[in-house]
Amino acid sequence: MADYFEIDFLDVETTKSGDAIALRYSVGGQVQIHVVDGGYVDTGSSLAAHIRAHYGNPGIIDRVIVTHPDGDHVNGLRTILEEFQVRQLWMLRPWEYAAELLPRFARFNNVENLKARLKEIYPYIATLEDIAKAKGIPIGEPFQGTLLGPFAVLAPTRARYLDLIVESDKTPEATKELFEAAAAAIAELGAKVVAKVTLKLSDWGLEIFSPEETSAENEMSVVQYANICEQKILLTGDAGRGALAEAAAYAPVVGLNLPGINRFQVPHHGSRRNVSSALLDQWVGPKLANKIEPGQGTFSAIISSAKADPDHPRKAVVRALMHRGANLYTTEGKTVCSYKDSPARAGWSAVTPEAYPDDQEE
Repeated sequence: MADYFEIDFLDVETTKSGDAIALRYSVGGQVQIHVVDGGYVDTGSSLAAHIRAHYGNPGIIDRVIVTHPDGDHVNGLRTILEEFQVRQLWMLRPWEYAAELLPRFARFNNVENLKARLKEIYPYIATLEDIAKAKGIPIGEPFQGTLLGPFAVLAPTRARYLDLIVESDKTPEATKELFEAAAAAIAELGAKVVAKVTLKLSDWGLEIFSPEETSAENEMSVVQYANICEQKILLTGDAGRGALAEAAAYAPVVGLNLPGINRFQVPHHGSRRNVSSALLDQWVGPKLANKIEPGQGTFSAIISSAKADPDHPRKAVVRALMHRGANLYTTEGKTVCSYKDSPARAGWSAVTPEAYPDDQEE
């Protein structure tokens, strides 16, 4: 059987965006199914139905990968673990490193207490762990260098992941200044209520990104790369600038010479806090001198975003990818399949790339 792949970015349609990705590929005559994230609880049944309808009604899923512990990526995977025979679950669990982390948490002097607290802080992945243990599904650690079938994990490293646990706003270390943190959160919420996003007409090539960084949890995202059918595929989860820089530094180790990605999952639903001009130059190449017509790009960029989500994707990110030659697609109201040489699907048609926005957020 000739090599092929099909990557399905499901439409996670709520008032907030989420990620649910199913993959089927044949490499060297071996067909495998690979799931990356599962969206919200209600997404799980849609994801399971999609896999059954389009991947030959399988009973087995070769591997499930949890990119990071946020509910919009994790919760739908409950259905996948419960309804399929899953051969491997790949998921980082902070409490597994409690003994090593204990000296860095001043409020705790007992490993078991810290483990329990970390499970409370990250309940979505704790639930997946419970299901996996009950069903005898082995759980692996997808740190940099791990091979997940044809995919190589580019980030995070173990050391950086442990640092992110400590740095997170959610962990006990951050709660020692409880009242100051609460006051700051209230002030920030008030600012968000009254603030309006203003748009600015911008010339081709101008890019305005947020000076703020994304969350520590997003920075924990497992970044995966594969080259299948001579197509370079990058799956990013909600990776932030730190994760993308770490992944780029490791890319040559797995034979990936940058820039040059053919199928690029845009991180964090197209947020302005996750990418920069320099990082996009590094990953997908420099800006083009002139504007291109929709559909005439040199690579595909896919954004998992909900139609009802007013915050994603940001126009600045859409513009920046098109500046570098992307045919850009969103999942708003539709599942987007990125494929090469895969079996034909009856009733499916080509999706129209997004148009170039002439304005962007200030």
